[in-house]
Amino acid sequence: MENCSLMLCGGTTMKSNESKNHVSWCLKQKRGVKLEEPNDNLCTVYNKKAKSALNMLTSATKQDEVDWIATTAYYARYFAFYGLLQKCGIKSEIHDCTISLMRFLFVEKELIKEQFYHELQLAKELREDMQYYVTEELDKEKLKKDAETARSFVLKMEEVADTITEEQINQLRDKIRSR
Repeated sequence: MENCSLMLCGGTTMKSNESKNHVSWCLKQKRGVKLEEPNDNLCTVYNKKAKSALNMLTSATKQDEVDWIATTAYYARYFAFYGLLQKCGIKSEIHDCTISLMRFLFVEKELIKEQFYHELQLAKELREDMQYYVTEELDKEKLKKDAETARSFVLKMEEVADTITEEQINQLRDKIRSR
């Protein structure tokens, strides 16, 4: 696992301890995890980007544009979670590192249910499958379910961003510092 920069190594979901190791790896990367000043404005900007992606998801779904359904469903989630990270003053330019932060920080502190972590992982996998493995058979049911749950994911991330306390933010930041 130490040399593995991907969230999913060998097609398996990371366990909690692997998530910690991955975050440690991410902290050492140039574009990996960094602490910044918490920023409500950037949180708002990323929430707007998430809603824009949801609007495009609606359009892609109506047009049955499967590549764009997968892409917009993923980015709606990613932007919503990234907005929450910005509110906490946490930056990560590596998607796998960003996703690891969800489990390492928010799931382990029980601020977000683990199902949302798995949804974000699945959405990323679907987007990558559509982008890089065009010869594989498409699982339209999996894609449809992914699209249907994107909106509730975005709403949940906004809810957490609206209700997270300064004390909780400081605890999350301290957890990163301790890695």
